[in-house]
Amino acid sequence: MKNEWILILGAGSAIAIATARRFAREGYNIYLASRNLEELNIEAGHQKIKYKINTKALYFDALDYDSHPAFYADLENKPVGVILAFGMLGEQEEAQKNFSAAKKIIDTNYTGAVSIFEIIAGDFEDRKKGFMAGISSVAGDRGRQSNYIYGSAKAGFSAYLSGLRHRLYKSGVSVLTVKPGFVDTKMTAKLDLPEKLTAKPEEAAERIYKAIQKNKNTIYIKPVWALIMLIIIHLPEFIFKKTKL
Repeated sequence: MKNEWILILGAGSAIAIATARRFAREGYNIYLASRNLEELNIEAGHQKIKYKINTKALYFDALDYDSHPAFYADLENKPVGVILAFGMLGEQEEAQKNFSAAKKIIDTNYTGAVSIFEIIAGDFEDRKKGFMAGISSVAGDRGRQSNYIYGSAKAGFSAYLSGLRHRLYKSGVSVLTVKPGFVDTKMTAKLDLPEKLTAKPEEAAERIYKAIQKNKNTIYIKPVWALIMLIIIHLPEFIFKKTKL
């Protein structure tokens, strides 16, 4: 039995739960952190029974930046790895008309992530070990009319993870950028998604787990998304502006 802990931030999401269970299968102890303690306690109980590990449910608010230093300092056992899975898709049209809605999307997907990751990065850098994984999005690869507020926040997060990876490499700390594409989750439940381009949370969890073991830098959950985004990124602007992506 491993006596090591993994911290899952935004642990209520489908990808987060599946990933937590994947690590639990290997004997890691799990911190489940998000705002919904009721749901987390149920999941923690499930993991304790099924995987015979220690699991703790913790309250964490990505937008309460002042609470982040104490949140991490209070962890009795510092983790060997952290997976940041919180995010907010939001409504593009509402964000265009209402800056408070746009700001919440930006702060949830970028500002809150940077706040907590900088704290953890400092600890991992001092200890010269650990891994950090952040769930970004293919939406950040190129701004599109359908979701450019969300996409711009994820683009910022991807750039942040790239810089963090560069900083921490010499300390032996790996940083993984995860770009899921379409995943069958609560956040995408209202969308009509193409089946062949949509991953299940368990598929995402397996890809994330294996990528961390192999010290990968960036992964697309379904490899076909790498090709799709390569095409979209390289479309000339005069053509791209005429599309309805």
